[in-house]
Amino acid sequence: MAELPCKLIAQVAFKAGGDVFHHLLTQRPFHLAKATPGKVQACDVHQGKFGTNGSVIEWKYTLDGKAQTARQVLQDIDESKKQSAYKMIGGDLLELYKNMLITIHVETKQGVDYVTWTIDYELLSPENPHPLSLVNFFIEFTKEVENHIFG
Repeated sequence: MAELPCKLIAQVAFKAGGDVFHHLLTQRPFHLAKATPGKVQACDVHQGKFGTNGSVIEWKYTLDGKAQTARQVLQDIDESKKQSAYKMIGGDLLELYKNMLITIHVETKQGVDYVTWTIDYELLSPENPHPLSLVNFFIEFTKEVENHIFG
């Protein structure tokens, strides 16, 4: 029986400027280790360069108290929409999920900037948990980046 794809979405108001968040995430993600050291320890480019479609980047981060890695291909960068997507190609999350795609979109509604995280994924096994802790990680991460900018 084929698994149905799943989707989780979180939206966070971001008072520090959505343009800044989008720029940090696509062009300078290595700076996020300084902004959120308890969550992100490193972000390195393995192929291509930051901010370029098709580039391969690897994150070292802490999720649920455990050191983890995620290798991703950066794709669908759209500066006008302030949107980017990261397709998971390696790392700890692929032990639980397949075809994981994380999309980050920054938009302004009624004068307020919002960061929307969308996780599209399939469970490798029906017993595996849905990545709710990853959604919570992204919410906390967004708030920590905001606090770092306002510092």
